[in-house]
Amino acid sequence: MSRQASRASDPRKVNGELFTLTYGALVAQLLRDFEDDEEVNKQLEKMGYNIGVRLIEDFLARSNSGRCNDFRETADVISKMAFKMYLGITPVVSNWSAAGDEFSLLIENNPLIDFVELPDGHNALNYSNLLCGVLKGALEMVQMEVDVKFVQDQLKGDSVTELRLKFVKRLEDAVPVGED
Repeated sequence: MSRQASRASDPRKVNGELFTLTYGALVAQLLRDFEDDEEVNKQLEKMGYNIGVRLIEDFLARSNSGRCNDFRETADVISKMAFKMYLGITPVVSNWSAAGDEFSLLIENNPLIDFVELPDGHNALNYSNLLCGVLKGALEMVQMEVDVKFVQDQLKGDSVTELRLKFVKRLEDAVPVGED
């Protein structure tokens, strides 16, 4: 009885575990549907992109953060505010390129991989590829085109999960056809 009471007292932990398990079921279903790791990676990124496009509005409303002045400031906001707000973690920003247009997010405790082991024969699967899509979709909505890819993955034996973000270009505000 006392164990249930202590678990119920922290709804964030319960919600996080529920999210992790639900995400695992989603990935498992995609593996059954597509049977090809690269196709599953594309589907996860596409889903993440659609989430990111919508999530940015919630983030901007809840964080009261203004427009970032440069890519370095964007990296700090992503790491210290966005990841903290939605996943309860703070990745380390590192490995900046000399031009300042590329950096890595190092995640020591990826909550998406709790309770997970990659099945045999799925070495090309980027299990947390949803994160790449979320970042790409959210940044596109604030006029930044970026490439996001996995460099290291704890599920594949690496010490950290590393996402690499590369700034491609600033997007112009587009007015829908027929509207002025």
